[in-house]
Amino acid sequence: MTFTTRFAPSPTGPLHLGHAYSALLAHDMAVAAGGRFLLRIEDIDQSRARPEWEAQIYDDLHWLGLKWPQPVMRQSQRLPRYRAALDRLIALGLTYPCRCNRADIEAAAGAPQEGVPQFGPDGRIYPGTCRSRPPAEATERDVIRLNIEKAVQAAELRSFTETGPEFEGSHQLDPEQLISGVGDIILVRRNMGSSYHLSVVADDADQGITHAVRGADLFEATQIHVLLQSLLGLPTPVYHHHRLIRDAQGKRLAKRDDARAIAKYRAEGATPQDIRGMVGLPASSG
Repeated sequence: MTFTTRFAPSPTGPLHLGHAYSALLAHDMAVAAGGRFLLRIEDIDQSRARPEWEAQIYDDLHWLGLKWPQPVMRQSQRLPRYRAALDRLIALGLTYPCRCNRADIEAAAGAPQEGVPQFGPDGRIYPGTCRSRPPAEATERDVIRLNIEKAVQAAELRSFTETGPEFEGSHQLDPEQLISGVGDIILVRRNMGSSYHLSVVADDADQGITHAVRGADLFEATQIHVLLQSLLGLPTPVYHHHRLIRDAQGKRLAKRDDARAIAKYRAEGATPQDIRGMVGLPASSG
């Protein structure tokens, strides 16, 4: 299989230095291996996605010297694919509708038990209030959750290979960690037709991604994705979680950090090679 990486930004704000690092690293890894670099637009949240930000993504990446095959995969055009993945999980008896809002979950969580984590890679760990509701009760006001206890029983618990320097090695899924440290994740969010977790595993499989390059902040979510890949019969790529680009105070960059937006550096006269130097990558030979 051809060595294939991807960069998958959301068009909800300007690309910053952290995005540039991730895109350039994924591109460089693919080029070094004689493989392919793909672009995917993660616009599943249509309430926040904006066409002007998507256009800026293309412009900034082209300016950095990156190229990718056309057409670009866009999540907003793939809702039937995500529904098919969800239907498989429903047929396995692994899902339930949930009507709880954030305040309900906070109240139900109550006083935390000693030694039991309150938060996991999907946010506050859901206490299971709606777990007994059957899938047929789902309404547009509900989210759809994965029953993690049933899921770990139904899945072949795989291992995955990590090549990033911080977590390098082979990692075996741990059922107890998934149950107590992750909980019943959301598969479909209200008014979105999917969630990040469900979409990313379907997208990576359909694009033939062999090496998923992304920030170290997503490492803990990888166990969720590998579990879903097992349940859905999808391949598990090699993962490479890279360091995060941070500001002078050590805080990771976010899209609100316009001062570090690629477009701002461009306007101030920076070159693509300057950007590479800022994020600690060698100069391009292209």
